[in-house]
Parts: sequence; structure tokens; C-alpha cells
Amino acid sequence: MARIVMKFGGTSVADLDRIANAANRVKREVDAGNEVAVVVSAMAGVTNQLVSYVDQTSKVYDTREYDSIVASGEQVTAGLMALRLQEMGVNARSWLGWQIPIHTNDVHGKARITDIDTDDMVKRFEEGQVAVIAGFQGISPLKRIATLGRGGSDTTAVALAAAMNADRCDIYTDVDGVYTTDPRIVSKARKIEKISHEEMLEMASQGAKVLQTRSVEMAMNHGVRLQVLSSFEDKPGTLVVAEDEIVEEQVVSGIAYSRDEAKITLVKVADKPGIAAHIFGPLADASVNVDMIVQSVSADGQQTDLTFTVGKTDVERAVQVLKDNHDEIEYHDLLADSDVVKISVIGVGMRSHAGVAQTMFQTLAEKGINIQVISTSEIKISTLVAEEYTELALRALHTAYGLDAE
Repeated sequence: MARIVMKFGGTSVADLDRIANAANRVKREVDAGNEVAVVVSAMAGVTNQLVSYVDQTSKVYDTREYDSIVASGEQVTAGLMALRLQEMGVNARSWLGWQIPIHTNDVHGKARITDIDTDDMVKRFEEGQVAVIAGFQGISPLKRIATLGRGGSDTTAVALAAAMNADRCDIYTDVDGVYTTDPRIVSKARKIEKISHEEMLEMASQGAKVLQTRSVEMAMNHGVRLQVLSSFEDKPGTLVVAEDEIVEEQVVSGIAYSRDEAKITLVKVADKPGIAAHIFGPLADASVNVDMIVQSVSADGQQTDLTFTVGKTDVERAVQVLKDNHDEIEYHDLLADSDVVKISVIGVGMRSHAGVAQTMFQTLAEKGINIQVISTSEIKISTLVAEEYTELALRALHTAYGLDAE
């Protein structure tokens, strides 16, 4: 007997037929003698519709009421899934975030889980009952519904798996696993059988949409084994595991990209101590996240250019903050460019292999692609290039690192 958490995303429970299909998969695990907890998202499109209702009702809304509204989508799915399982002869009941309870902080809309009490749920397992949990939600210290942010159902599933010492957390989605890159762009992309938590975290944070970043981080911190599977095909998925479970490490495991980046350049900034604090301090105060940063060498020791990236949705806010602080920063000009893409080469094998960066730079140069910004970490190299070269860069790099399927 194993204890398994099964999570079904919005497309996997988009209508009653798909809920029935997901319920069949749950019954299969129950019939195999396993203890099962099911985490569900709202049906596809429902959360967007609920958010739209909020926006039409109030332009500056109370985030506590926002959470109360948008959390209802998962509540509907959980109830329908429990009913479907009962119709199939499976002992099941639905659980909302406050019933478990899943305790969070009080940052409504982007709450973080602080504690989960699974005692009642585990007792029901002993009775052979399946728990169907509304994902994406918990209860704040003031006993208000709090949501975990977009993709929060992944986080719910991983947190429950960690709290219950589950043997595995299966994430069912509309793809059949994690690929070396986006197969919609690179036809030779291949499915990865097994990938480390650290690599998956980098791929998720650099643009891969298969898993939510916070859920992978939580899985890595708590040693939760993840499996990404298709809801619609009976195929092996991708296992996300601890690095020591991977026998042969690839130098490069995958290539991720993000079109959500924008580049800002401050021209002729005063080259003196404290200037970076004058730039990035106000941006942080305005909740603008900065990613890649590069500063050119000051030829005269007095002025330099500084370039960094922010999310596309933050560009206007960042530009306004920098204009408001012009006198403190003392830059000559401000340039913003949203027509860029960040491409990242990722692999734990980089730690022990030289020449990975050289291959990336040479490949892009041979295709006539200019690199605008570079950043690196222990297992990742990211470059910023013009958005028009996205497909060409991905295909060329995928081939250069030997990732193409046979």
C-alpha cells in the first residue's frame, strides 16, 4: 500500500466528462489498495471568469473578499469530484482549505502555507475514504479564506504530500511530462524520464509552465517525489526526484525560455558608491522584481551604463519609479525594450563540465543572434536576445547540446 496525492489541473477537470475521466484514474489507485488524496483546481476558465466579476465590481478591491470569491471555483470541482467517486462506489468526501485545515499567513491573493493539520484526513484513510481537496486555498490567522496565487493548487498538493509523508505526488495535466524544451517550437524535443528537483526548479522559474515554481521549491525542501502525467493518455510521465536518484547526469537537461521579460537600460549613470542602492531600492519598495543585471565597465571612472530586466507587466511602473528618482540616480537617458526573450540552458552536469557557456555563445553567434544580457548560476546560463530570434535560438541550442530526439 502506498499513500499518493493526485492533483488535477483546470484542463483535466474542465467539464463533467473530464471529471469522470479523472475519477476513473483515482478509482484505479484505490482499487490497487492505495491511500489517496485528490487535489483539484477550478474547472478551466472558471477562475478567470471569477476574477473578471471582481474587476467589473470594484477597481480597488478588498483582497479578502477577492479570495472569498475566486476560491469558490475549486470548491465546486471538489464537490463534483467527490460526487462522481461516490457514484462509482468509492468512499469519498470533499475538504475545503479551512476544514483540513491548511493554515496560511495573511497575505491575501499570494498567501503562503504555514502549517497543515492532516490528522482528521489520515484517520479517514484508515476507513478507506478518499479525500478530495479544494486546491489553491487555506485559512488565514484571522480565519478568512486565503488563496495561494496562480498555480496554487500545485503548492497545495505538494504541501499535503509533505505533511502526510506521501510516497508520491502525481500532477496530472494536459501534457504527458516535462520536455527538454517546448515541443510546440522544437519538434525534436523529447520527454525527460527523470529530472532533479533543482533542475526542475530552474526550468519552472525560467519559463517552463508545467509546474508552479513554489511547488517545486517545496518538493525539493521536503524531499517529495513528483510525477508529471497526462490526464488524457496512459503514458509514463516525468519523475522529479532528488539529485542522488539520477544515475547518469546530463550536462544539459533542458532549455527554457520566457517571453515575460523586458529590458531597461540607464545610460550614463554616475559611477560612484551607493548608486545601485538608489536604483534598486525604490524599485524594491514598489514591488518590482529585478532579474538579470549587467553594468558596463566605466571607461572614465565617472559614468557607466546599467542594464537590467523586469517582468513585462512591471515595465511602466519601473520606468515611472526611475523617472521619479532621476535626481538621485543622475542618469542621462532611460531606454525600455519589451521585445526581448530570455533563453536559459539548464543542467546539473554543468557543475563538472567546462565549455557549456562557450557552446551557447558560439551557437548563437553562428546564427547571427546578438546577446544583450548574460547571467549565470551553478546549473544555469541565461541570455537575453531579441524576441524575433526565439524559435531559431531554441532549435539551434537544442541541437547543439545533443538534446534532439532520434
